[in-house]
Amino acid sequence: MSDRPIIGISMGDPAGCGPELSVKVMRNPDIYKMCRPVVVGDAQMIEDSLRILKDTTTKVNRISSIKDAKFELGTIDVYHMDLVDMSKFEYGKVSAMCGEAAFQAVVKVIELAMNGEIDATVTNALNKEAINLAGHHYSGHTEIYADYTKTKKYAMMLAGDDLRVVHVSTHVSLLEACRRAKKDRELECIRLANQACKQIGIANPKVAVCGLNPHAGENGLFGDEEIKEIIPAVEQAKAEGINVEGPIPADTAFSKARGGWYDVLVVQYHDQGHIPLKVLGFVYNKEEKKWGAVTGVNITLGLPIIRVSVDHGTAFGHAGQGIQNELSLINSIQYAVQFANHKDIK
Repeated sequence: MSDRPIIGISMGDPAGCGPELSVKVMRNPDIYKMCRPVVVGDAQMIEDSLRILKDTTTKVNRISSIKDAKFELGTIDVYHMDLVDMSKFEYGKVSAMCGEAAFQAVVKVIELAMNGEIDATVTNALNKEAINLAGHHYSGHTEIYADYTKTKKYAMMLAGDDLRVVHVSTHVSLLEACRRAKKDRELECIRLANQACKQIGIANPKVAVCGLNPHAGENGLFGDEEIKEIIPAVEQAKAEGINVEGPIPADTAFSKARGGWYDVLVVQYHDQGHIPLKVLGFVYNKEEKKWGAVTGVNITLGLPIIRVSVDHGTAFGHAGQGIQNELSLINSIQYAVQFANHKDIK
């Protein structure tokens, strides 16, 4: 077991699906074949999820140090932080208490990774309103990780199967996203995308950069950002030895990537990357009127530690019912293990 990476999994918002999903993956024997997992958060929530799932055999091992973890199938190791007052707790409800619990679990998992006690971190979904109610004014996990690791240059990568995208900008207005499409940022994202692919075992990644404008600007007819900012970044990346192409029209880029033309796409703004990934990964069964597969992961590139996250929300409307699909969390752990196993590759 000692050669398998230790993966710290933050619980997410207690009122959401994170505790339930954590239990489901920690009962999966395949997870223990690839890594040594530990949940970081509140043992009471994990115990309550076992109750909801009618599991009377799986045990919870409360720990306050990673060295006390057992890493055994049938026992869920929980780095217990005593964050939730169960007398005030309610599933599916936004609250400052749950926001604080989710936030502190993330801070702890970052601390454990920065101290070298775990090899990678995986995050369940938190609620932005709840963490802000608790007094922590961040727009999401990515910004928390950047702040607590003192990282200035970072980017979000979404991945689902063999489709991967790295974002030039994310949680900003579309107008601001256009302003941020500058040469230095484009080049930074190309480099991060190339390195990330190498760290999951792709020896010579094929990188493509999407255009910002329709038809990638049509030689300046629909905007000049491609000519002034994106093309110079692509040319410099090529001079550095990166196998990169672009800018290419975004309306054909994803079909080409799915067809094996590219290993990763650099996309210009939030929805340009998120919509294709979620169309493929989030499958709703209209006959049964419920979600089937919910796949895809969110990876923060450029950090000194490994961070992979589920690519879905807290599912407050269905929390506490035992019906959530854990596939995205499994995918996240798989990616975290890949990064941990190739962490020395630059």
